[in-house]
Amino acid sequence: MSLSALVRAELDRHDWDSLRCGCGGPAGHVPMMFEAIIEAGTPGDMTGYTLANHLERETNLFEASVPAVGVILAALAGDLSPLARAEFLITLWRLTSGESHTTEAALGRPLLGDECRARCREGFWVVGRIGLTGSAEEAETVADIVEFTDLDEERSAYYQSLLRERIRARTKRHRAV
Repeated sequence: MSLSALVRAELDRHDWDSLRCGCGGPAGHVPMMFEAIIEAGTPGDMTGYTLANHLERETNLFEASVPAVGVILAALAGDLSPLARAEFLITLWRLTSGESHTTEAALGRPLLGDECRARCREGFWVVGRIGLTGSAEEAETVADIVEFTDLDEERSAYYQSLLRERIRARTKRHRAV
């Protein structure tokens, strides 16, 4: 796959060098990691390219996490390999379930988790589409993302129920084969 115009626009819209990264330096290398994940054809092509420990460490978030949510949503809105889609969904789950790393909170960014969840809500329909049309594993990840991000309890409960029923139905079908 190649980088879409929407992903390129989201990447270019931020000064990544001015953002703190989980690896301890500026996040200027994060756009290259996004590109490598999107363009990877095999798991081997992704070796060494992961967003873990850059955007978050065990759901402890860093400053680069917030704009990364927009990039992930832009990527998920387009055509992605199953490998890239899985990497981005898991990363989005970590970002939406996370909270600021203690170093970020000390530097005045104590609400990075809230910021990531707010950004993710902007792309609810992109994430929801994947959950309702993708694999059972994707539906499960999306159900968890919805649980963390949707402030409307009624809508959140409805979609979580719908997604979890989809997971059960797809899992039963795979067992029967």
